[in-house]
Amino acid sequence: MKSDIPGPERAAALFADLVGEPGALIPILRRIQEHLGFIPPAYVPVVAGELNLSRAEVQGVISFYHEFRSEPPGRHTIRICQAEACQAMGAAALTRHAVARTAAGMKETSPDGRFTLEPVYCLGNCACSPAVMVGTTLHGRVTPERFDELLEALPE
Repeated sequence: MKSDIPGPERAAALFADLVGEPGALIPILRRIQEHLGFIPPAYVPVVAGELNLSRAEVQGVISFYHEFRSEPPGRHTIRICQAEACQAMGAAALTRHAVARTAAGMKETSPDGRFTLEPVYCLGNCACSPAVMVGTTLHGRVTPERFDELLEALPE
């Protein structure tokens, strides 16, 4: 993620090569988020204009898909599986613990900007439930105690 976010007047340059492609909206949104870490609200009208869509259509896709965010994420993104296998093994209690421990609600960033918690609906680690992904590293059989250890191991 870059800290120098180009203004909306330069947004189209991030995805100009994708505009003519069929079904370009999701690849464009992914490109913006890969480059910036989120999709700034000021980019919505730019994307809409380039694709001849309404702002509501673009915003609808952003809000529908869990992977897209409209706010910058925290320094550490933590995804907690909410699927059935993980729920059966204590994901609800783990989620409550994570919210209390990080001071971030699900789909929110902690006040200090350190953590973003995200619900996911399968990390493919069902045999080792409950599963958590910290950044790009998958962890299984995560207890509240193990969760705290994972947090403590993260850089400030």
